Amino acid sequence: MFGSNQDIFLTSTCTDNTRVCWRVFHDSITLIAMSSEEDASDLYLSHLLDNVFSAMVLVIGLDDLVNLKNVERLKRELRACYKLIDSFLAALDWMGDLTQCVDCVVSPHSDILQEALDVFVVAAASESNFGCLMVMGKVVVATEKWWRLTAQEVMLLAWLVGSLAPSTSRDYPIYLPHGSPTVPHRLLTFQLVPGVEVCLLCGPSPSLQQVQTELIERFWSPLLEPLMTCLRVHQRSFSAGIPLHRSVLGLLLVNREQNKHLFTLQPHAVEHSQQQGAAVPPERRRSILRQFYTLAISSYFPAHSSEETSGIKSPLQESYEHGNKVEESWGRILGQGAG
Repeated sequence: MFGSNQDIFLTSTCTDNTRVCWRVFHDSITLIAMSSEEDASDLYLSHLLDNVFSAMVLVIGLDDLVNLKNVERLKRELRACYKLIDSFLAALDWMGDLTQCVDCVVSPHSDILQEALDVFVVAAASESNFGCLMVMGKVVVATEKWWRLTAQEVMLLAWLVGSLAPSTSRDYPIYLPHGSPTVPHRLLTFQLVPGVEVCLLCGPSPSLQQVQTELIERFWSPLLEPLMTCLRVHQRSFSAGIPLHRSVLGLLLVNREQNKHLFTLQPHAVEHSQQQGAAVPPERRRSILRQFYTLAISSYFPAHSSEETSGIKSPLQESYEHGNKVEESWGRILGQGAG
């Protein structure tokens, strides 16, 4: 507040053991994030603040956040966002909060499931054609229009479904933070088998009951085995037919062009994963991946850099210097768990 009064633009600060970052959204809502993690960067915390605000827009809409008429009423409405916001603050099996991409699962039956989803969505909501199939909050297949949503919207919808309490079906009003922040849509979800849900994004029609009684069994009952396969591969994120070197403890594979990624802490068979777990627990592997990705993307591949290149370097020199930085970063992160 003091800085803004002096025409100084300040976005973050540090204490001895805490990094503090804040942002003002639409001159109405101020969000503040604090982290005591050594490698928490301004970029990561900025993404966190953006995700939290977009989650608020997703659930209650932009109008109520910008045009504050009753603060106590807004506080009550924000309770509906708590589980989604908590999922951004907890260490989970998703990485979309860091990558700004959606967590995906590659099923060996993706072609069959894609065809079934496309036909199902046309039959249920031909006006919109927005639909996807999720397993434990990760996208297996989705319609073409679903992928046309912004990367953050696709990620938020997956995290929302993954953070909600299990239910056989839902009719959930949502706002698209970028595409429709003031006009609500309906998010319909249907549990096909425990942990696997098909989702529709639509307008006033169809009714939840109509889809539940007329279409779910008709389109999805014949695909019980492919759906169960999704559950079997969701922790690895891809089928066992894709081999990995036995030294791999965890994997994060990001496709920036499609805004998707694969993330796993169990890249091998159960027996080998148990042996790895004894040496490096899953929680530690998750922490290493998150810390290294945060450090790498903020230090070496910043999305928006204000620094100008001071000189031209040869590719060999750049490669050598980058390799030294990465080696130092790994040593720094891994050293935290020494002993």
